[in-house]
Amino acid sequence: MNRRIKIFAQTAFLLFLIAGTYYAAITRNDSRGEGTESGSERFYKTEDVVFGTIMHTTYQAKRDLHKEIMDAVNGVDASLSMFNPRSTLARINSGEDMHTDSLLTRVFTLAGQISDATDGAFDITVAPLVNAWGFGFKSGALPDEAQVDSLRELVGWKRISLKDGVFVKEDERMVMDLSAIAKGFGSDQVAEVLRKHGVKNFMVEIGGEIVTAGNNPNGKAWVIGINRPVEDSTSQNNEIQKTMEVHEAAMATSGNYRNFYITKDGRKVAHTIDPKTGYPVQHSILSSTVLAPSCAMADGYATSFMVLGLEKAQRVLRAHPELRAYFIYADDKGNYRTWTNIE
Repeated sequence: MNRRIKIFAQTAFLLFLIAGTYYAAITRNDSRGEGTESGSERFYKTEDVVFGTIMHTTYQAKRDLHKEIMDAVNGVDASLSMFNPRSTLARINSGEDMHTDSLLTRVFTLAGQISDATDGAFDITVAPLVNAWGFGFKSGALPDEAQVDSLRELVGWKRISLKDGVFVKEDERMVMDLSAIAKGFGSDQVAEVLRKHGVKNFMVEIGGEIVTAGNNPNGKAWVIGINRPVEDSTSQNNEIQKTMEVHEAAMATSGNYRNFYITKDGRKVAHTIDPKTGYPVQHSILSSTVLAPSCAMADGYATSFMVLGLEKAQRVLRAHPELRAYFIYADDKGNYRTWTNIE
């Protein structure tokens, strides 16, 4: 197998736009409260590196809540991170300690519900296949059919269970990867902290997974932009396909138009792996944006719909009226088309 050229993409799939606000002007870790004041409250704006990506928060409060926000984010990392060797998830994956914690229990339960609703399109045990195709820790040749078949023996969301606070694996080699839901859950946790402190107007965004409430600093609806799915692994092209005004929203987007690589012989390999086949998906959906009751839910379903394809995703949406979606897909001639159930 020829050695391939790998081009890793950044993970943000949404370009969020906040009327009257330009985030490039914000200093990282700046929570000094620069911005619009309203009575005894003011808008705070921060930018931090979390989960290997960027988190932006904008919120109207009586005081700086940056410490509380970071405590929430660090709690998610300590529970769900595959890259933190002392996280609860990492210790379970290694077999060191199979006991869960409250955050992991919540996310595992939600992941199972999404897996059940999508007939296994969402599968937190798919990491060995993702790794084999070059989107995890591995580099080298692409897997052949025999290797894919062998790795599929380690995949199956129903083969890991939680009993009395302890995880049980059918095969000790199985691992869980919650990266397709963790950023959304992190945004939810930050939003939960803000709400507990009485914050009515805020926006939280972690790697493109967004939760908003109330209004922006100009007293208007938050304006969120969905990128046009132009193939660009460098993430430099941020052309906007559609903007939406939202007051209360939990929103996530998944797509293959940035996270892919091209082999030396010109083959494109996308990062979304079908857990059932073991191969990268080839469906027509280029970008899947989901609005849901929680950002973790939106995150999980956005990934699932990339696996399912347009028709199966539409069937899931008809069965789950709590979900809204905006799909950008390619027709038979390669032209961009859109489908949505957002009113």
